[in-house]
Amino acid sequence: MAVFEYQALNNKGKSVKGTLESDTIKTARQQLKANDLTLLDIQEVLKKERSGQSPLLAQNIGMRALAHITRQLAALLKSGLAIDEALGIIARQLESARARRILLAIRSRVLEGQSLAVACQAFPSTFPPLYRATIEAGESSGKLDQVLEKLADYLSDKGQLHRKLQMAMIYPVLLSSVSVLVVIGLLAYVVPEITGVFDKMGHELPTITQALISCSDFLQSNGLLLLIIAVALSVAAKLILRQERPRMLFHRWLLTMPITARFSKGLNTARFTRTLAILTNSGVELLEALKISSQVLSNNAMQQAVAHTAIRVREGQSLNKALEASGFFPPVTIHLVASGEASGQLPRMLESAADDQERDIQALTELTMGLFEPALILFMGLVVLTIVLAILLPIFEMNQLIR
Repeated sequence: MAVFEYQALNNKGKSVKGTLESDTIKTARQQLKANDLTLLDIQEVLKKERSGQSPLLAQNIGMRALAHITRQLAALLKSGLAIDEALGIIARQLESARARRILLAIRSRVLEGQSLAVACQAFPSTFPPLYRATIEAGESSGKLDQVLEKLADYLSDKGQLHRKLQMAMIYPVLLSSVSVLVVIGLLAYVVPEITGVFDKMGHELPTITQALISCSDFLQSNGLLLLIIAVALSVAAKLILRQERPRMLFHRWLLTMPITARFSKGLNTARFTRTLAILTNSGVELLEALKISSQVLSNNAMQQAVAHTAIRVREGQSLNKALEASGFFPPVTIHLVASGEASGQLPRMLESAADDQERDIQALTELTMGLFEPALILFMGLVVLTIVLAILLPIFEMNQLIR
């Protein structure tokens, strides 16, 4: 049985959209006709997902929504419901049509005899490798409800960290944008109107005023060109960074800079250890867990280091020694991993390492933003003061000449 998404006209001529389950598209058309609906368009959800693999067209569910669905599924399975029944109940309760049709499509594949993990593979843009591997481990061990609970906690924590970092960045970005726009507005529109009076005076202007007038003239003459150059450089940088070697060099450079290195290493280490913890705790074999965990890293250099780590582990080296050899992971993380391997509690120590890195990133973010905001305000104050002085000095000189 497949799930179809349709658009049709009812007997009042109003357009309606929805989803329905049917064996074939022919029987789906007959069902719609029996309900007095004039079909405009119908498409199988699975085929629509495959045809929309680009980020703009792919169907997916937000992280917060996916965490909520996962937690509900865990609760329903724990209560004794079958997977297909639980998926059907959750789908009926969802407000999002996109999420509903994805869950119904998964339910139809489960009814055909596929496992939940295999059914999720049809929607790779929604269910990442971590999600599918964890579910597969839960199904193999017979503890799917427990694994789903841990997976929901992981998704919630991951989304919470992202939201905290985004909220911390909103004010500085907004302040920077407004400050730049104010200065551009002053130089492009306000300063020319005021300094035009000085040109008619005929006497020499102060150096600071001449410099201000030169900046204003340059911005007026070349403002559009500067904007085009900025956009072109941005597009060129994105195109260059899509290539593997330049992207690798850039990511390695990020790991050498004082501030970006701490952020990049901290965030990626937290993601890696948290993902590895949930996979190993769910029963996924370590080498496979390392392979999947490397995919959550946003830094290609660290991703390559994890790949080399997996090779060393396969050759018999301990995980902590293999991670230490890469040189990218903090000593605290290495120590906790070593402790976990020695005590047989690797998943718990990996979780502790992730918690430690997340706390460190939050503290570093607060400190950086706490220093950046007053520094930016002070800098913009100096810029505005310079502009004001450049305008007022000729006026003071005019008063002295009149006297």
